[in-house]
Amino acid sequence: MSSRFLAVLACSTLALSVLAPPAGAQDAATGERLFRTRCASCHSLEPGQNRIGPSLSGVIGRKAGSVEGARYSQGMRDLGITWDAAQLDTFLTNPRAMVKGSTMTISVTSATDRAALTAYLQSPPQTN
Repeated sequence: MSSRFLAVLACSTLALSVLAPPAGAQDAATGERLFRTRCASCHSLEPGQNRIGPSLSGVIGRKAGSVEGARYSQGMRDLGITWDAAQLDTFLTNPRAMVKGSTMTISVTSATDRAALTAYLQSPPQTN
């Protein structure tokens, strides 16, 4: 290969790495869109602001069924897990299979969508 070709290739690679957002940022952006269209009618991201479902602010790392003032099924209160990405993925795949009596009726069948939603929920809160 010529040195000129290698120089062009190196510059192109550098430009793409600077201009393209990292994959996690893309997932979070997709997750934000999915959250707004599929989750926001029942869940808020504001701490302490429960809707039909609990606030999902800080859900990763939080004990299941522990948001003050939220209405939970007995199964969710008794679940005894701390939410992490894997647990959330399992729950979103089929909430009623994971938590007997769960009041969450929406499932997310796409693994890509579940990963994007999880990336969004793990991303730092956005300030406007």
